[in-house]
Amino acid sequence: MRPDPEEPALRRARWAITAQIAVVVSLLVAVAGAIAYGMLLSGQHADADRTLARTIQLGPAATPPGCVWLFTPALHAPAGPTPAGMPIAALAATVPAPGDVHTERRSLGGMTYTIRVENRGGAVSEAFFEERYQIQDRSSLVFGLLVAEVLALLAAVLCGRVLACRAIRPLADALRRQRTFVADASHELRAPLTRLHTRAQLLARRASGRDADDLDQLVRGTRELGEVVEDLLLSARACDRPEFEAVELGVLAEEAVAAETVRAGESQVRLAVSRERRPYVVQGVPTALRRVLSALLDNALGHTPPGGSIEVWLGVPDERHVELRIRDTGVGFPAADADRIFERFARGSDGDGRRFGLGLALVREVVTGHGGTIAAAGRPGAGATFTLRLRRADPA
Repeated sequence: MRPDPEEPALRRARWAITAQIAVVVSLLVAVAGAIAYGMLLSGQHADADRTLARTIQLGPAATPPGCVWLFTPALHAPAGPTPAGMPIAALAATVPAPGDVHTERRSLGGMTYTIRVENRGGAVSEAFFEERYQIQDRSSLVFGLLVAEVLALLAAVLCGRVLACRAIRPLADALRRQRTFVADASHELRAPLTRLHTRAQLLARRASGRDADDLDQLVRGTRELGEVVEDLLLSARACDRPEFEAVELGVLAEEAVAAETVRAGESQVRLAVSRERRPYVVQGVPTALRRVLSALLDNALGHTPPGGSIEVWLGVPDERHVELRIRDTGVGFPAADADRIFERFARGSDGDGRRFGLGLALVREVVTGHGGTIAAAGRPGAGATFTLRLRRADPA
């Protein structure tokens, strides 16, 4: 069984959807965790402030709660040894007047404390709240959030994979039906096109003069149509990239110009090829490159008014490339649209509206598949130039 040629792209699409779902779920869990952590931290700080305020209010006569130390000018509570660094004499300056209150959080001896300094009737009291257990609670919450994040990520990946497969399945079926249709239609067209080509050849052999030239063009056109059908059939059935071969680009250009000579004459457009008598051999697929040239000439003819001209120029800019330019004196296009004209189904306002159609998008795909480049330049009312650059064939 042949592998599905679209399967790599479909597989990437499935994983992309899965990754997006996983990222969204992870972000939601992270946001929920951050909110929970912020609420816990705010509650802990408020609880420590209330405890210290109550301790200073009751004074040393009442035993402070656990993890709380109270210092007054007369004594401290609870009795016994106090942690290093307590009390802090410099904090008295923060509450100079009766009723003043100062609260801060400071690290002493490797432990974080909430400190409240209050001036009560001229007597300054300092209360210290050790945050040991609050820190442990926050650490437990963070650990739980990390575990929840990991579990949510795994669940999101599994669910996302299932949803992605279900979402992509209709697309895969549509692509499969499309490929089957192309294969069936191409197969059915082969026989009548072969008969048409054969009859055109017989008529061309019997004709003479101008009729013979016209029939030769008909034979060439039916051959090219048969090649298109054959390529469609191969692309629908084959998964591998077609084999490149040495192609004489100059000959293809002359054939493409000759095929459009009648149409150019009817449109009163001068069509010519400018080249040196030297080989312009590139690596590629002859039928695909022939369609590229045909599409570019069709585009130029569609946008060049009567009395205009189209020139096909071939040259060798360096030892590794062959360059082909198709320059017309048609309606042109804005410079800002030089890249946009190669987008699928993009449309412009100049000419007959076809310059931004599907043909140029397919041209760029073929050229890119050949390892080449194509660029467009033009100005409104001053024509357009399409520059095609391909790799030269290996001399060996």
